[in-house]
Amino acid sequence: MTPLLGQTACPYCYHQIPGRKLAYQCTGRGSPGRDGCPKTVDEKRRRETGFNQPSRPVFTADKAGLYAPPRAKCPTCRAESGIRACPCCHTPLSANFGASAGPLIAMVGATGTGKTVYLTVLAHELMNGLRRRFDADVRRVGGSSSEVEQVFGEQTLFGQTAQAKGGWREPVVFEWRQQRRGLGIGPRFRTTYLSFYDTAGEDLTEQDTTHDLTYLGAAEALILLLDPFMIRKARDQIRLPKSALRSQESTLNVVNRVTETLRASHGLKPRQNVKIPVAVAFAKIDAFFDVLGRDHALLRKPPVTAGYDELAGQATHEQIRALLREWDADDIDAHLRHNYENFRYFAVSALGAQPDYDDAVVDPRGVQPFRVDEPLVWLLSRFGVVPRLVNR
Repeated sequence: MTPLLGQTACPYCYHQIPGRKLAYQCTGRGSPGRDGCPKTVDEKRRRETGFNQPSRPVFTADKAGLYAPPRAKCPTCRAESGIRACPCCHTPLSANFGASAGPLIAMVGATGTGKTVYLTVLAHELMNGLRRRFDADVRRVGGSSSEVEQVFGEQTLFGQTAQAKGGWREPVVFEWRQQRRGLGIGPRFRTTYLSFYDTAGEDLTEQDTTHDLTYLGAAEALILLLDPFMIRKARDQIRLPKSALRSQESTLNVVNRVTETLRASHGLKPRQNVKIPVAVAFAKIDAFFDVLGRDHALLRKPPVTAGYDELAGQATHEQIRALLREWDADDIDAHLRHNYENFRYFAVSALGAQPDYDDAVVDPRGVQPFRVDEPLVWLLSRFGVVPRLVNR
């Protein structure tokens, strides 16, 4: 769905909202002769996002006109507030929100694909490697960094992601701010919000529950994480413990259900293909390092550049397409080619080496991310957040 002019999507509830006419959250400080507003469970926020902790009330400015003022008085306690909030879900937003739109990136995959581990490692890369590489100020907005500490510090893995209740789970939101060069005399800055939503595998098990995940309809980009262990001929090439195989779900069936959901939520006609960019990432590629051989092109990381290397990306895309043919899984490629206008293949490994699946611990050498940032960098290049390098 195309956003209306002047609107952007809330990174928490995914509704399109007017970026210049946000609501306000009361500070609770009160005013002379009036007590501050107490914290209560906001039913609208609970319904839209699942957040059920007490919070200050949210209100809109009286007669705000075309642009809401930077501050407004709470109609109940008359305390002045400059805390902005989404008018749809009442979640507080950063002071920079609304100045520029940012892509809402959904992440989907079946049970056992490793989405939560991948997202955790990607978060670490965002706040470290990618931040330095693109000279950006990257911070996580809200939420907790306990997942990063668990994987990188304690070197233990997660249990199975709980199924979304009512179609919602707290997204992982980042604020990416960097200077835009060549746009006048003084420096100008652009703030982009990245919102990742990690689905549980069960949410893709049946078509009706997939349709409940309304965030797929609001997503402007998609990371589709696939498990090569679920491809029989690929699985037969390696030795895996039974604990590594957590699903018998057909990869093609998962992809097909995602496609049907995207078609329905975006209101596509039968003759139309899905238009949003989709990064199709095959996870756990480290399990195939020995099979592929150290000289295989997929095992050679592209040189680090100040943008997305389009030629190297196209080469990786074709290498994985060749692997799918070798694995008798070219039906996946046929489905994507006939249903998506803009998709690209990636081979990633969040951990870089196989973990101990029985004890859920990382390899003794620690976390060694392998090409985990490439799907995101490609997507960011499609939105102009990072450069797209066409010529070497």
